[in-house]
Amino acid sequence: MRVLEVIVILVILAAAGGILFGKRDRRLNAALLLSVVLVALLHGIIDQFRVQMVPAYAVALVLIIVLIRRLFKPHSEARSKALLKKSLLSIVVLAVSGVSVYLSMLLPVFSMPEPTGSYAIGTISRHLTDQSRGETFSADPNDKRELMVNVWYPVDRSKAEGKPVEHYPSELGEAISLVFGIPKQLFSHVTAIPTHVVNGAELSTAKANYPVLLFSPGVRSTRFQSMTAIEELVSHGYIVVGMDHPYTSAKVTFPDGRAIFYEPEPKFPTAAELYENNVKGVGIRAADARFVLDIITQWNTKDPNGLFEGKLDLDHVGIFGHSYGGATTAEALAQDKRFKAGLSLEGGFWGSVAHTGLQQPFMYIMSGGTAESLDPSTTKKDKVFYEEFAPDLKSVMTKSTNDTYYLTVDHFIHQSFTEIALLSPSLFAKNIDPVHNIDITRSYVRAFFDQYLKGNSRRFWRVHHLNIPK
Repeated sequence: MRVLEVIVILVILAAAGGILFGKRDRRLNAALLLSVVLVALLHGIIDQFRVQMVPAYAVALVLIIVLIRRLFKPHSEARSKALLKKSLLSIVVLAVSGVSVYLSMLLPVFSMPEPTGSYAIGTISRHLTDQSRGETFSADPNDKRELMVNVWYPVDRSKAEGKPVEHYPSELGEAISLVFGIPKQLFSHVTAIPTHVVNGAELSTAKANYPVLLFSPGVRSTRFQSMTAIEELVSHGYIVVGMDHPYTSAKVTFPDGRAIFYEPEPKFPTAAELYENNVKGVGIRAADARFVLDIITQWNTKDPNGLFEGKLDLDHVGIFGHSYGGATTAEALAQDKRFKAGLSLEGGFWGSVAHTGLQQPFMYIMSGGTAESLDPSTTKKDKVFYEEFAPDLKSVMTKSTNDTYYLTVDHFIHQSFTEIALLSPSLFAKNIDPVHNIDITRSYVRAFFDQYLKGNSRRFWRVHHLNIPK
């Protein structure tokens, strides 16, 4: 819980105690009333109100009403009646305040782990339109494929000092709601969580140019789902381009205020039809990745904002993604040799990659639960598992002609490769420290690309042999 949230609870308990056990004194009632109102207002202004604290707000409102009545109606009630009211009020205050404490600890306003690199982190968002492709998901045949991307880039620390930091956007709450079927209002507080990113700062000139990574999120998710990994990479001198894919991302908001929401897939009668639909969907996303690479190649020559001209090391471009974004990563690698290395965080293999393998270095990281599903004797399969998963994975790993790595992480679930462990440690990081959970993903992602885009192999092997908890 945040400090002011704790203070709100303590003031509520103190006010309730004053009402229940204090003398019926005007000055005491006025002081208690002022305390409750003042603390509640400060909490709302500084911290922002959030859903988890609604029970406490309700108690505070009741206490305010009771204290106002006591100020204007100071006469005592019958002793037996007053005792009953006090008993009931005690139970209600303690129970309801306890609910707020529990919910606030269940879904905390967390602090992001510090990036370990020497650079500060800047960002800029861009709206891109691929005029060569129609939007296949739209009912309007004239619609073109539109994307929203964020570019995160290294900034000299001195240039970032004093600038306000960005917070997680509401799209993260939309994504969690869709993935887990939890009301999005419970995650409205994510907009109060600060990142380490500043908007629009000048790109660092410490190096002539920087290797580039594209990031593709999972289906029903958002380009902001893995900010801890993105921040870590940028702090060590990468430029990262996060892509949202309309209709499969949770919510894509454009500068003109339009928003495109996730469109659920139809139910397919056979596994083969579902598989072919995924081949089509991943093909669209892989084309998005290739288009974004085309655009940033243009920026390297002439950037409309003058930010990235000559700063993008296009000889060292990689791509990574989670789930459907991992599948996008694998297929983009197979289709476009401009991507020099790729890492999939438990993605599938839908498309040509399943048949041809890869020519670039590739790493695949899988959760322990999904890995167990690869065993034919396991009857209860993970929900992300599908019939062709094992043969496709084996095909890619055996047919690829460059370095390949395969890693499983026990105590991880499918969403552990995102920020979910921090968003609710007690729900989503039961058997592992949430910060260690985050560090596993960001360390391996950075280490892999350090080897294959920067040539720093010693760090990769040092991290590659980390002791993963059993």
